[in-house]
Amino acid sequence: MSPVAMSLEELIPSNHMKSQVYAILIRTGLVISTLLVALTIPFFGLVLSLVGSLLTMLVTLILPCLCFLRILGRKVTRLQVALCVIIIIVGVVSAVIGSYKAISEIIENLRRGKSP
Repeated sequence: MSPVAMSLEELIPSNHMKSQVYAILIRTGLVISTLLVALTIPFFGLVLSLVGSLLTMLVTLILPCLCFLRILGRKVTRLQVALCVIIIIVGVVSAVIGSYKAISEIIENLRRGKSP
């Protein structure tokens, strides 16, 4: 949430005497809006775990290896290629398992009619 708040705070004129008050109001508004989203969306934690399992593996394991291989091209050794492929496979498998688990929990809670 901090990058969003910092971006919004940059829009406040720096010579404004009450810029600290505006910064507090912006951060408070962001926290309240996050709370409202969490309270109104059913199974918000499960939806967040689904998004997290997909994006975390993509950003931390899969994309760095793909970028490394793409940028270095033919300069990459066979060992580096093998390690990158193993890391990519681990990332894909982890994303699939995490997504399956999150989707199955969402479906299970929907079948039970369980409300958060």
